[in-house]
Amino acid sequence: MSRRLLIPVVIAALMAVAAGGWWWLRRDEPRPSAFHAEPTSAFYAAIDDRKNDAAPLTRQEVFTSAVKTLGAMRLESTQQFSDCDEVLWGASASGCTQALQGVYRGNLTAGQFVIFNMGDGRASDALVSALGKDGFVRQGIAFEAAGSRAQVRAMGHYVTVSWVGGTAPAQELLAALVALDGLGRVVQDRVVDAT
Repeated sequence: MSRRLLIPVVIAALMAVAAGGWWWLRRDEPRPSAFHAEPTSAFYAAIDDRKNDAAPLTRQEVFTSAVKTLGAMRLESTQQFSDCDEVLWGASASGCTQALQGVYRGNLTAGQFVIFNMGDGRASDALVSALGKDGFVRQGIAFEAAGSRAQVRAMGHYVTVSWVGGTAPAQELLAALVALDGLGRVVQDRVVDAT
């Protein structure tokens, strides 16, 4: 086989192996066992477009001192991302300008809350749909995904993801999920401010 033919064949083979490896490893990303999603609604019409709510969210606005403890979980860390896709696997947050993440830990539970600042309600609904079938958020804190629960909501140009897991009984996991999901109330304040 000539050198001119061998080099493209080797490159094509390496690309095929890399693509196969990426696909194989991608399958192992954790997903919640129980998943509930909601599209945006008319309630959030005042902030359906980021133009009507241009100020970026801050960590202090979302993770106030009042939410340092949620039930049996305590806020361990927060992080802000300007590249929203860093927080995702298998899905893309097209038009997203920021994502804020807080991770919580308790004795038997752990969880995370992520809020995405999307361009508009259509982009939010598209991300919610993608999280239901194509991919999900990366775990910011380790917990067993088997038995875990997640709530994903589009609220105008925001998307919130609340995800909990652990060895606690199902009722405690559900209570932790409700507490995490309550962090999305920050969006309701934005609705009031925009009207």
